[in-house]
Amino acid sequence: MIQILAASLSPLPSIPLGITQEGNWFLQNAWLIPLIPALSFIGILFFGKRLPRGGAELGVAALLIVFLLSICTGFAWMDHRDNFHGEEISQVLTTGEHGEHGEHGEHGEHGEHGEHGEHGEHGEHGEPSLAVVNTTTWFITGGVEFSVGTLVDGPAVMMLFVVTLVSLLVHIYSTDYVAGDRRYTHFFAFLSLFSASMLLLVISENTLQLLVSWELVGLCSFALIGHWWEEKENSNAALKAFLTNRVGDMGLLIGVTILFFASGKMIPDSFGSFSIATTNALASSGLLPHTTLLIAACCLMAAVMSKSGQFFLHTWLPDAMAGPTPVSALIHAATMVVAGVFMIARLYGVFFEGFSIGGSSINLMALVGGFTTLVGACLAFVQRDIKKVLAYSTISQLGYMVMALGVGAWTAAMFHLFTHAFFKACLFLGSGSVAHSVHSFDMKSDMGGLRKVMPHTFRTFIIGSIALAGLPPFAGFWSKDEILVGTGGWGIMGGTGGNGSYTFMLVMGMITAALTAAYMTRCVYLTFFGEFRGHGDPHESGPRITVPLWILAVLAIFAGFLNLPKGFQLVPESLQERFGHYVEPVAGYFPKISHATPSWSLAIISTIVVVTGIAVAWNYYFVKVEKASKESGQSLTELPDGLTTRLVIARMGHTLLVNKYYLDHLYTGIITRAVKEPIAELAYRSNQEILDRTVDTFGRTAVKVGQFNYNKIDQTVVDGFVNASGRISSDSGEELRKIQSGKVQSYAAILFAAATILAGLLIVIV
Repeated sequence: MIQILAASLSPLPSIPLGITQEGNWFLQNAWLIPLIPALSFIGILFFGKRLPRGGAELGVAALLIVFLLSICTGFAWMDHRDNFHGEEISQVLTTGEHGEHGEHGEHGEHGEHGEHGEHGEHGEHGEPSLAVVNTTTWFITGGVEFSVGTLVDGPAVMMLFVVTLVSLLVHIYSTDYVAGDRRYTHFFAFLSLFSASMLLLVISENTLQLLVSWELVGLCSFALIGHWWEEKENSNAALKAFLTNRVGDMGLLIGVTILFFASGKMIPDSFGSFSIATTNALASSGLLPHTTLLIAACCLMAAVMSKSGQFFLHTWLPDAMAGPTPVSALIHAATMVVAGVFMIARLYGVFFEGFSIGGSSINLMALVGGFTTLVGACLAFVQRDIKKVLAYSTISQLGYMVMALGVGAWTAAMFHLFTHAFFKACLFLGSGSVAHSVHSFDMKSDMGGLRKVMPHTFRTFIIGSIALAGLPPFAGFWSKDEILVGTGGWGIMGGTGGNGSYTFMLVMGMITAALTAAYMTRCVYLTFFGEFRGHGDPHESGPRITVPLWILAVLAIFAGFLNLPKGFQLVPESLQERFGHYVEPVAGYFPKISHATPSWSLAIISTIVVVTGIAVAWNYYFVKVEKASKESGQSLTELPDGLTTRLVIARMGHTLLVNKYYLDHLYTGIITRAVKEPIAELAYRSNQEILDRTVDTFGRTAVKVGQFNYNKIDQTVVDGFVNASGRISSDSGEELRKIQSGKVQSYAAILFAAATILAGLLIVIV
């Protein structure tokens, strides 16, 4: 249990956690935000079919309410951040073995960690803010306290806004996209529960609560990906997503358990602690052994790799495109896949110290993230399905975020998560708008030339593509460039600072930027240019689809201005780095990280790299393919004599990408056959040899017992007794009938004889 203590009054050393129980009403009652869509889920599930719009109105209303609450919570946090005056909560530490670390608790009134970088102070605006914690004891058993509660700080407030906004737009979009669906009501029910689960994860105060919400997110994704479960592809995709995530979730469970017991060793009279603030503060202060943190970080990293689609546990994410497009948008922009990134950010003290991020040149997290960016970008080139292009793009961008966290660029990672949510949701919903019109997701066979008949979808898709490519001044440029700056591997380009020299990560980020620009140029050409290759009469979508697209497109343009780099002369200094000012955690539960100095030379070089990627793809598709199409009189999607036909190496590389690095073959051909088939065979044999034989034996025994009961007991005993009773009654009746003459004198004589006999017996006895 977190204790409110004054370090000077405590006989034991203590460590400030950087949290408080004082705060605005909205900060204290943030638990209402996940509760309302959860109640909406119940209402839709039980009463939705009786409502005029099948329950969709409940889902939309619930998300609108929580979106407004999130905005109010955001303003409350900004006021709290700038003007906080209150009492900090400290955690009592044990003496003895770790008593020498007592100085870590003597950080002054609010701790040394409240003043890292430029974001720890607020100048004239008061003291450093503290995260607002509100907890309630659930139950206590075996000396372990299980509590539920909320932890509201900058990253939580940011995620509340992102999740509620994107979820609200997806709900509105879905009212048109899935209209007439056979399970319309159930779709909106699980859509609401999906949002509620993610919102609960965002504000979880402890790792146990985070684990529960983490699993709820996975469960909802299974239900929504497999919404059209009658089709084998959809059911297989849902099962693959569910099982792949369960593999990683074992790592989360082990990691949480390790941290629980490790934290408990530092707290007197405590078996362990699930508190996120306590765990982070102990890790950041050097009070937990490095080996313990490294093992825990590796286990947690497995969960991140599965949930956030990092190589080599990424294969479920493209297959998940089998589900409805609104689900794809929600998964890829604001919920499931970003849960892993958020978990790293939330437990960053564990990862920062466990992987020794500060001052390093490489570590597991940075390597996995950097490699994933390239893997995803390369695979996006060979996809025919527009949603799978965006799915592999998401994998690549998630790699950017994980890489940023791996190099210590925490704020850059969160900023990219923020901007990516808007332009990726815009792109996914745009792809759904196209598919809704042409009834297909195949860019090569069923699209082309759609810019003329779908102007709103085309323009918003272009905006999202430019933002994803990272061209200034769109949102993706500012967040991507901040990640590249954060690598610290760019001294030759005029910058200094950062948490290490991750030059290799910088190179991988640059290559990925070029690839991203190129494959999105390909996607735009195949979808909107050339001649229409499909069937039917494509048309623009209705306002319930296009209005959310334009809202997201506007955010994809302007969201980047919320974190303009320091020294940007075109805006006042008060508007520079505002995202980091309000979002980056402060005080005791966050590690002391260094912020790299922005470099305009790096920004120029990265822009040139992006323009080069666009130029190469433009020359191939808009020039060469377009010319070949006019000469042949057909709408071509590639050159008939391209590199893959002329060069063996290019053809081998293309085959490798088409087969997804043969990872799916590995899973289906080796893992499935080595695991699934033996298990299936064992289950079959168990059913045939054990269960069926047991049932048959019981059946035969029951038949024999029944026959014995019928022949021996029922026929002989029961029926014999009944028949004998009947015969006795019949004979007695015949005898009694003889004395029934109907004369009163005869009955009186019988009674007199009986009375005489009875009187004689009484005389003898007495």
